[in-house]
Amino acid sequence: MSNKKFYVTTPIYYPSDNLHIGHTYCTVAVDCVKRFKKIKGYDVFFTTGTDEHGQKIEEKAKEFGMKPKDYVDGIVKNIKKLWKIMDIDYDYFVRSTDEDHEKDVKNIFQKLYDKGDIYKGEYEGYYCTPCESFWTEAQLGENKTCPDCGRETQLTHEESYFFRLSKYKDRLLKYYEDHPEFIEPAFRKNEMIKNFFEGKDGLEDLSVSRSTFDWGVKVPFDDKHVVYVWIDALACYLTAIGYGTDKEKFNSYWPASVHFVGKEIMRFHVIIWPALLMALDLPLPEKVFGHGWILFDNDKMSKSKGNVIYPEPIIKLYGVDALKYFLLREFSFGSDGSFNIEKFMQRLNSDLANDLGNLLSRTVSMIDKYNEGLINDMGVREDVDEDLENLAVSVVDEVEAAMEHYQFSVALESIWKLIRRSNKYVDETEPWKLAKDEDKKDRLNTVLYNLAESLRIVSILIYPFIKDTSLKIREQLGLSDEINWEDSRVFGLLKDDTKVNKGEVIFPRLDIEAEIERFNEENTALLNSRTISEAKEEDKENIKKEVSIEDFAKLDIRVAEIVDVEDHPNADKLYVLKLKIGDIDRQIVSGIKEYYKKEDLVGRKILMILNLKPIKLRGVESNGMLLAAEDDDGNLTLASTLSEIKSGAKIS
Repeated sequence: MSNKKFYVTTPIYYPSDNLHIGHTYCTVAVDCVKRFKKIKGYDVFFTTGTDEHGQKIEEKAKEFGMKPKDYVDGIVKNIKKLWKIMDIDYDYFVRSTDEDHEKDVKNIFQKLYDKGDIYKGEYEGYYCTPCESFWTEAQLGENKTCPDCGRETQLTHEESYFFRLSKYKDRLLKYYEDHPEFIEPAFRKNEMIKNFFEGKDGLEDLSVSRSTFDWGVKVPFDDKHVVYVWIDALACYLTAIGYGTDKEKFNSYWPASVHFVGKEIMRFHVIIWPALLMALDLPLPEKVFGHGWILFDNDKMSKSKGNVIYPEPIIKLYGVDALKYFLLREFSFGSDGSFNIEKFMQRLNSDLANDLGNLLSRTVSMIDKYNEGLINDMGVREDVDEDLENLAVSVVDEVEAAMEHYQFSVALESIWKLIRRSNKYVDETEPWKLAKDEDKKDRLNTVLYNLAESLRIVSILIYPFIKDTSLKIREQLGLSDEINWEDSRVFGLLKDDTKVNKGEVIFPRLDIEAEIERFNEENTALLNSRTISEAKEEDKENIKKEVSIEDFAKLDIRVAEIVDVEDHPNADKLYVLKLKIGDIDRQIVSGIKEYYKKEDLVGRKILMILNLKPIKLRGVESNGMLLAAEDDDGNLTLASTLSEIKSGAKIS
């Protein structure tokens, strides 16, 4: 094992069971960093986890009639399930409700108290429950809203313990000056100093306990108080590697090499966290990197706005690597980026299908067709070969330089220069013409070897970013899964008579218009299912707002007879139903296939909404909506009338 240690962390996330692609962004990036450092020979430890205490969790659990721990247990299970689907290779998932963690938090709080850095006082100020953040009046937005999330804050007055944060002001500023690499991107440092160190209030002492709720780690010497969630959460970085339980492991990995965090929580990680570590006489992390947000068409993703993009539909339809590639390639990691599904599909087509997929497919197919599947370098060189070889071996330095500053997009662009150059090399050398001339057989073999060798190097360089694709390339080239990073520096390592294994196209080209419709259906279905599952846990009488009789009268609900049922041509779970509503003929697309056989539906009379705006579902028009009821166990039945009545009858 290498003696070069590298400790990397995501934020300790608030537990949410509706993780959209914005939440996955940082975790994908950290996973990439781990794989990169590991393949470079480092002993890497990757920590992620959940921050499960606080007023917000306590209130949310009460809404569902659950104990806070029971509420978060189910969510954590779902988060771990998603990370498994996404092949996130973390080493430890720390929960702030872990018994050892809670014990260590108490010890940390006691140490700070014994040192005189924590004292008792009265807190009066503004508190944002969703962000679990205290704010001075000068920091608030318009109408005393939270400057981070924009929600309403509450004026709070309660007994509290305080951490002497102001004591560390000068020491923090000196540390920033002496360690310019500590905060990245560099402009974040200026934001922190301007917003939290300057002005009449300067850096104030921090309230670090709450006494108005119970869900948290109890203050060891005063059980009327619980430890402020951010002290609790930040301590996870220590407890995850054995602070208080495994001294050897802790000393091996601490200080952290880099904490990756969202820009909205930078102040906790570059002001409060280093001050706490200074107070505990512990070394500071080498770097805190604040990444930007992924927006949806330049707007922040929000379930209430209906603009959330979930990772599961993308993975289901296009694979994990397509999502990972887009997240790491499309956005500059330190800045905000805007996501839309069309942009994703265009990137998939251009980079993964046209460039990489096409290069692999052409190369393996030609080796299979022209040389019985065997790779051989016959040494017949031309100037165009040297150009390709020089580029291939120079790319690794560019990738390493970019990755040292976590410029994932820059690193991938360097790799794609080699991929595009290799495709151009095909056009320049025209192997299909060489194959027609027996005298140029040796030259053909050299050209095909060079293409395969370029792909071998590509398979190494892309491994940290899109592992599965890397291994698929190597499989088709007849190579093992064992990867040595330094082998990307040398052109010509492929052994003669290596046999290729022609496989499926790794990234099929998409019909973007059709795929957008397909994706929207999957994503909307997931959004609706999660909304429904949440609603089932709430008071049924309060699920929907009251409507007037005039609102109800706008719905034209009729009795309809099902006259024919067909399978949807483009969807396995949908039926296309032909209906007769009196003298009116209608067609409806419905997802009831898993509940009813065709023969059980034909001739049946049901209730439907006649005047619903028509929509297309997977390319087939649906003009109306069936009414059905579903219970908590997932049983579904179509709505109808108690007595036989003619089709077309109106429900009133």
